[in-house]
Amino acid sequence: MFSVCTDPSVLSAPAWFACYLTTGKLMMFYGSFGVVLLLLAITAPAALLFGFAAAAAARSPFVPLSWAGKAYIAIVRGVPDIAFFLFFVIALDQGFEWVRHKIKCPDWDQPIRQGNDFVVCAAAKLPLSTSPQWVHETYGFFLAVLTFAIVFGAFAGNVLFGAMRAVPRAQMETAEAYGMSHRQTFWRILVPQMWVYALPGLSNLWMVLIKATPLLFLLGVEDIVYWARELGGAKTARFTDYPHGDWRMWYFLALLIFYLAFTKLSEVVLSRIMRRLSHGQATAAGEAQRRTAGGPA
Repeated sequence: MFSVCTDPSVLSAPAWFACYLTTGKLMMFYGSFGVVLLLLAITAPAALLFGFAAAAAARSPFVPLSWAGKAYIAIVRGVPDIAFFLFFVIALDQGFEWVRHKIKCPDWDQPIRQGNDFVVCAAAKLPLSTSPQWVHETYGFFLAVLTFAIVFGAFAGNVLFGAMRAVPRAQMETAEAYGMSHRQTFWRILVPQMWVYALPGLSNLWMVLIKATPLLFLLGVEDIVYWARELGGAKTARFTDYPHGDWRMWYFLALLIFYLAFTKLSEVVLSRIMRRLSHGQATAAGEAQRRTAGGPA
């Protein structure tokens, strides 16, 4: 904060807003946009990895593995997202602590489940009570990312499974006729060609993922929705030096502009990727490109 901001009561309106917008709490609000972008940067490839593994498992000739892949996709897609978000954070946290408890406290003679309480030894707690605040925040963010990846991985798996089935079977048979193994056919023929079929669905999933980031607020992560509610409210004690009315509408308007701008940028980037992937492909988009370029119909 600037030195002129020491006494807000004597500031003119422009100076008051300049000081208000540069306070430490507002800086944390600005930083929370980075939290959302970091979540997307980590969750998108992680969910894609989960989805690819689920789709590959679902089409496996090994029946138990195929059932496992299809069950993961069906169960997660069939349950409301909010239920999974709230469930996975608790389940993952307790699961990690249970494993650490078994390793670090083998002589523990009390039950872990004590009524509604989940009790483990102090050494098994995640994070430790003596850990600094940034460790607690990083751990909470890690659980949120893992939860997002598991949930959206199921949707990505459904998209990728359909894309794998859309690749013409004749190409697979031709590769097998040339002596390629099942593994070679999968990685050299199926995987490179499935993306053009998967991208429309993955694009929609990316947009849904962007819109789902406010769920971080429900998972205990101080994201942009948390700060917009806290800083915009008139009854908050966070701005005793800068009292104001209920400004939540303006804060949430800023979030609306941010999400609209980000989704528009995503649409532009994804459309360019789609054009690049469709080039030379025997798809409707590829045929449209050939007609535009003056190629044979």
